[in-house]
Amino acid sequence: MTLELRQAAKTIRGITHIKPTSLLLEPGYFNVLLGQTGSGKTSLIKLMAGLDPLASGQVLMGGQDVSRLSTQKRNISLVHQFFVNYPHMTVFENIASPLRVARMAQSEIEGRVEEAADILQLRPMLHRRPHELSGGQQQRCALARAIAKESRAVFLDEPLANLDYKLREELREQLPELFAGRGAVVVYATSEPEEALLLGGKTALMQDGEVTQFGPTAQIYRNPSSLTAARVFSDPPINSARMTKHGDVARLDTGVEWFLKGDARNLRDGTYIMAIRPHHVSPVAGGDGLVPLTGRVQLTELSGSDSSAHFEMGADSWVSLAHGVHPYEVGEDHRFYMDPTHAFYFNTDGGLVG
Repeated sequence: MTLELRQAAKTIRGITHIKPTSLLLEPGYFNVLLGQTGSGKTSLIKLMAGLDPLASGQVLMGGQDVSRLSTQKRNISLVHQFFVNYPHMTVFENIASPLRVARMAQSEIEGRVEEAADILQLRPMLHRRPHELSGGQQQRCALARAIAKESRAVFLDEPLANLDYKLREELREQLPELFAGRGAVVVYATSEPEEALLLGGKTALMQDGEVTQFGPTAQIYRNPSSLTAARVFSDPPINSARMTKHGDVARLDTGVEWFLKGDARNLRDGTYIMAIRPHHVSPVAGGDGLVPLTGRVQLTELSGSDSSAHFEMGADSWVSLAHGVHPYEVGEDHRFYMDPTHAFYFNTDGGLVG
């Protein structure tokens, strides 16, 4: 079963929320919608789920046009970032609720509920009510309901956003296994690039109600088609600066120069936007071909075993992300080292050129 959008668009009171979008989503892996808050991820999910009407275009499931079918008739499941469970029902009843609506036999309901509860380690809690569960257990209950229903499509709208770090890590690892082999199209919305990479599958990058790039997740990460795509798929933000190429020499507006290597040497002479992810800008001079940079430190952060430093370099604000703890002084100049072999080059309109 596939889920396909054909020039699907959404407008509200004359304002476009989703621009005409065509996508073919398949089962067997996660289809990730990646974009910042307000980029249109939830709006697109609502179109696919039938919760919002189409302004134009079509939604097809298994080749059948379902554009005018209600959400219930599409046989889909939707899991939000908020714990949506019926407070007056037990965990068993919450998981069973869509099966009862479908008028399944009691024996089949019990079998499906118990199977889903076992997968999500909820069997000891089947007789509890949602208020007796932790946040992670409540979200597991919502996921179990989606699994038990055996939907044709499952929409997960930032389902881990309100969980603490440890629970997010545990569920994130389990999610691909939970839906493996079930034949459902799984659509997962997130604002975290790292989460998209961990889930794998395919990713649609979203910006201002538009899909800017779609394809295998790792491939898109390594080969963003535009500066906009590179920015969506980078956390901390990707560094960028105006660069002039003349011969084999690249020069930033700050005066930093280096010799281009590889395919970058084939760029025509002219002006470009050079972009490089923070983990390729280090406070440590290790390796050949690194380009020294000097920037004034604005902010430092320590996250787990990594250190980041936000620094000013001319008119641009850059970020360095490096393993270990590094001695930065806010307000002081610091030396950093950029590895230009990992740089992207875009034309001044933001399109990838090399």
